[in-house]
Amino acid sequence: MTDDPTEFPPTPLPSASSREPQPPTSIFRWIAEGLRAAVLLAPRVTAAPTPWQLLVLVLLPNLLAIGVQRFEVDGPARFNAAAELNVLWASALMVWVGWGALYRHPSSAGADADGAPLGRWFVLATWAGAPCYLLMTGMSLAYMRGWLPKPLTTVSGFWAVYGALLGWWFVAAVRLAARYMPTRQRLFLFVPGILAILAIGIWQGMQEDQERIWLRDTSASTEPRRPRLQLTQEVFEEQQAIWQRSVAAITPRRPGEPNVYGLVFAPYATDDVFLREGTMVAHLLEDRFDAQGHVLKLINHPTTTHELPWATPLNLQRAVKAIAARMDPDKDLLVVYLTSHGGSDFQLAAAHWPLTVVPLTPEALEQALDSAGIRHRVIAISACFSGGWIEPLANEDSLVMTAADAEHTSYGCGRLSELTFFGRAVFDEQLRKSRSFEQAFAAAVPVIRQREIDAGKEDGFSNPQIRVGAHIRPMLERLAQRLGQTQN
Repeated sequence: MTDDPTEFPPTPLPSASSREPQPPTSIFRWIAEGLRAAVLLAPRVTAAPTPWQLLVLVLLPNLLAIGVQRFEVDGPARFNAAAELNVLWASALMVWVGWGALYRHPSSAGADADGAPLGRWFVLATWAGAPCYLLMTGMSLAYMRGWLPKPLTTVSGFWAVYGALLGWWFVAAVRLAARYMPTRQRLFLFVPGILAILAIGIWQGMQEDQERIWLRDTSASTEPRRPRLQLTQEVFEEQQAIWQRSVAAITPRRPGEPNVYGLVFAPYATDDVFLREGTMVAHLLEDRFDAQGHVLKLINHPTTTHELPWATPLNLQRAVKAIAARMDPDKDLLVVYLTSHGGSDFQLAAAHWPLTVVPLTPEALEQALDSAGIRHRVIAISACFSGGWIEPLANEDSLVMTAADAEHTSYGCGRLSELTFFGRAVFDEQLRKSRSFEQAFAAAVPVIRQREIDAGKEDGFSNPQIRVGAHIRPMLERLAQRLGQTQN
């Protein structure tokens, strides 16, 4: 910023000695002057908005944005007032920051007797930002609807335009404030304050659990409502009985040959895809790898509460120990399949509200397997950033394969997905043609790549990973050969 008075020519203010009230400015004039400020032209108003004008002029662009957001939901929708109230903190903070920057003591030379600068700036800044705000709302809608041109559907492309719109409003708001500030030094407080408000607003909007203003209205829907977990004492006691039955159902190992055991872990109850995938993998191990009676499923889902044990890290630890007690840890093979969302911190997401479930880490799984003394392991992780699990789990007696590397997301874990791209290609397709995990993985990778291209995956190829220990490879080759001879 510069002290050159020509850069931000101050808007003429009424004399402090004058007590004549300024004639009111019409609402349409306020809007027009705010739009002038949006293109960085000087506003031509000296009056203060009346309380009713202030209310209407601030509410109107927000109501327009709410109207645009209504189109994000197909069919009947209901207004989520709580979500709209959650963002009002930004307006309150803007008023506070603006007051600190624009306040003039009544005894100051040229000060407004009615405290006009704050109201004048807030109204003009609101309408200077209205075009940007509406364009950003429209961009979000177009992104959800698939209407954006392909360059804008990438993360970098979308945020380049979104950030430019935010920056434009920021410049307009600062120029406006500078016109009404008693001293330019206050810019050094005003600018960081507005930037902080923008940064917090962006962070809040990017949260996965951020509520939307419009929600689908299911009250008139003929579709059955999604079941939800009801935590009661009876449910907790029933889960104990289910656990005992599940462990007791693991049949004794068959002597004379290596046995295959399976442990399926699907801890994210909110998305049905993980239930479907866990069930598919369990059936595949039973049908293709002679693991009937040797597969234990831990799944979080409201529909399985009365059938299967919950997928929690503690239950996983207990399941590994229970399986190890029934297998020959030195001769048999344990296949562990994990399916959920994954984070860049390499934790496997868990959710079964209102039950609190902590995420699973690769270190926790490794400790459970090592403590149980299970030697031969095939571990598959279908989750974003799952490549970060390889180093903690890989050894000479293990095969570890993941749906992505440590820096990329995987695909197909959305609410409407039947199976994840990884689970579908490797287990549901290739392992029905081959009993070699290594061959199935190699054949599935180009299939996954093409499907991600066709689906428009934005952040690049997921790049599934595999690590095969030198000691487990010959065992898996003998197992695939034996199963192929006995089951074909």
